[in-house]
Amino acid sequence: MAAGRLLRSSLPLAVLALTAALLGEALSQGAPAAPPAAPETPSGPPPQAAPAAPASPARPTLVPEPGDPGDVGEVTLPEKPAVMVSGTSTADAGFAAIRSAIKRLEEALVRAGLAPAGRPLVIYQQFNDDNSFTYDALIPVERLPEPRPALGPDIRFGRTPSGRALRFVHKGPYDEVDSTYDMIEVYLDAKNILVKDPIIEEFVTDPKDGADPELELNIFVQPR
Repeated sequence: MAAGRLLRSSLPLAVLALTAALLGEALSQGAPAAPPAAPETPSGPPPQAAPAAPASPARPTLVPEPGDPGDVGEVTLPEKPAVMVSGTSTADAGFAAIRSAIKRLEEALVRAGLAPAGRPLVIYQQFNDDNSFTYDALIPVERLPEPRPALGPDIRFGRTPSGRALRFVHKGPYDEVDSTYDMIEVYLDAKNILVKDPIIEEFVTDPKDGADPELELNIFVQPR
């Protein structure tokens, strides 16, 4: 996984034709032609189109203001309650493992009758010498329920990371996220910024597959 480096109105024609015929008949009889009756105007205000159904609100990101892929944002992450699950994966299978973990969390929320209140997050906790890594996948919720419902094997309640952070934005396939992490490394080295080990990725769009060109990620690193 690349994150390891940082852990490193017209009238109808029929009406017009009828009006002309009546006028011609009146003239042929020598009688003054009566002016055509004005079309009847309906009383009351014009009908209005039915209002469109309100769109479902999108899940908010941790920082409401959107990020800019061409800029580094200095932000403060709020602490939010969340459901979470931990896992281990190899680098090659990382995206599939993360997507599966997020799906498990979504299903657990449905079973527990809880509504998600934010975008999915992944915290990369540790990268190992055997090319594997450990991670936490999270989905924020509005509040921690009491009593706590059972969520399923290995799924628990927790909280999202909080505090000062630098936000970088990746737009494009996850398979190409290495280039964004390369840029992050260059930036941190140039600024001589040391960061804490956990790297945080927030899926602004749903993780469909690694080649999705519409994928957008917020990548947060927290200075020491």
